[in-house]
This record gives sequence, structure tokens and C-alpha cells, in this order.
Amino acid sequence: MTPPPDPTATVRRFTPAERWTHRTTAALMGVCVLTAACLYVPQLAELVGRRALVVTLHRWTGLLLPVPVLAGLASRALRADLGRLNRFGPHDRRWLRAALRRDRRPGARPAAKFNAGQKLYASWAAGATLVMLGTGLLMWFTHLAPLRWRTGATFVHDWLALTLGIVLAGHIGMALGDPEARRGMRTGEVARWWAEARHPLWRPDKDVRPDTHVRPDTDVRPDTDVRPEAPAGTGASGRTRGDAGADLQDQ
Repeated sequence: MTPPPDPTATVRRFTPAERWTHRTTAALMGVCVLTAACLYVPQLAELVGRRALVVTLHRWTGLLLPVPVLAGLASRALRADLGRLNRFGPHDRRWLRAALRRDRRPGARPAAKFNAGQKLYASWAAGATLVMLGTGLLMWFTHLAPLRWRTGATFVHDWLALTLGIVLAGHIGMALGDPEARRGMRTGEVARWWAEARHPLWRPDKDVRPDTHVRPDTDVRPDTDVRPEAPAGTGASGRTRGDAGADLQDQ
């Protein structure tokens, strides 16, 4: 008889380097959004004043925004998670279809370490940040481009900033609705039951074979299943044809 799951069991989701990168990026992004609001909303501009200081803060926080991620690339764990975020598989398409139908049945939204929504958000945020940085530089250093380019850059920068603020509000709202996800970003640990329920295709590092000599959250290939040693009588991969067929149906 299988023992009931331990509700207190946890698995590691994020390393300190990943959490530092997320927090620093979030702080810089927050300053960018707040200073932008103070520059474009008249009521906030009157309340804060000191426009020159606000402009300086906005410029330099925007310029520094990519730095935490670039510094975090020294972490194998972060590079591995970026690889996971950059991989979009059949289960992600299933997740999106279920999300569009608002289907919340168990198993309707298969996800590995990151679900399809998180992957789309990460890709969109990275692209938007680069566009904001490029258009901001054209607006800051006016001698870099002709007037029509700067006019277009201003238009794109302003409207993308508004869109970015809305998407960030949605991201924060999703985080507020999931305490366990916030715990994972705050402490690096999440409950095992949450990982199995929300990310059933994810294989936490505690399940890595000891003979693989892989450090946690580092050299495991993104979204792959590292299985224990194959018992006698099975193939080299430790899987029967029936297992492979079931996996194909699940995907």
C-alpha cells in the first residue's frame, strides 16, 4: 500500500542566484514603472515634483535593467532555467488550449518546471525590455538618429510602457493568488504536493540518480526526466514499449 504524501515535504525550485536575479530585476523594473508614471501622469508629477531627478532615476534604472540577468548568467541554475523557458513543447500547447477554455480539471494543464503562460510572459518581458532600452537610448541621446526616428521611438516607448505596466500588474496579481509560488521565489523551496499538482511533468532534483554526478539545478537538461537505474529485463533506457506509448499519449 502506497503511503500518503507528506504535506510538509518540500523540493528546491530556485537557487539563491536565481532569486537574487529576480528580486533585483523586479526592483529596477518597479522604479522604472513608478518614475514613468510620475513623468506622464500630471497628478503624480505635481505630487512628486523634482522632474529632473525623476528623469535621471528613470534613465539609469532603465539602463541597468539587463544587468542582473547578465550577471546571473554566471549561475548554471539560471542558465538551465532560461533553457527551460525557451523550450515550447506539445504539453505547453495543451496547457494553452486548456487555459483558453478555462479548463481547470486535474491533468488538463500539463506543465514541466514552468508552464506555458510563464514561458510566454518571460519571452514577452525579455523582448519588451530590449525594445524599451533601444527606444529609450534614442530618446536620451538625440544625436544618434534623425528626428523621424526619435519620434517613432517615443511613440513605441510610450505605448509599450503602458502595455508593460498592464502586463506587470497581471503578473503580480497571479503571484498574489498563488502563495506557494511566492514561497518558492522567497525561500527557494516549494511543497512537493504543489509541484506534483501544478507541474506534474517537472522532475525535482531530489529524483536525480546519485550516479549522474549532477549538482542540483545545474546540469540537468531542461524539462527532461532523469529516471532511476533500469531494472533487469528492461531496455537500456529502463522503459518498455508500453511506457513509451503512454508518454506519447500524455504529450
